[in-house]
Amino acid sequence: MNGSALHRFAAERAEELPGAHLEHPFGPDWEVFKVRGKVFMLMTSVPGKPVVILKSEPDEAEALRETHADVTRGYHMNKKHWITLESGASIDKKLVEELVTESYRLVVGNLPRSNRPVDPETYGTHARAGRG
Repeated sequence: MNGSALHRFAAERAEELPGAHLEHPFGPDWEVFKVRGKVFMLMTSVPGKPVVILKSEPDEAEALRETHADVTRGYHMNKKHWITLESGASIDKKLVEELVTESYRLVVGNLPRSNRPVDPETYGTHARAGRG
């Protein structure tokens, strides 16, 4: 997958998520997707190539880095809880969509129940078998 496709697929998925919106708090070089004021995805080409930065469970992040050459530690983020996707052969559209959805679910899960746009325990869980 090339860098423009990576950004396009990630942005398309993020825009489908309930309550998600795009901001540019760090200037035009950074696209920051938030839900209820909390960041769940960042996109930029600042490190010299297009990247997507997502929240991930620490064990899942480690497993992803071990099995995908194009998944690295979070760029300018907490290295334990964030991952960076780079364009490359180990990244495909389905994986991008799943990881964007999972990042969103993790952030929503930390919101007060009354402020959650969806139930993070069930939202998108069938995405692995189809769309969600």
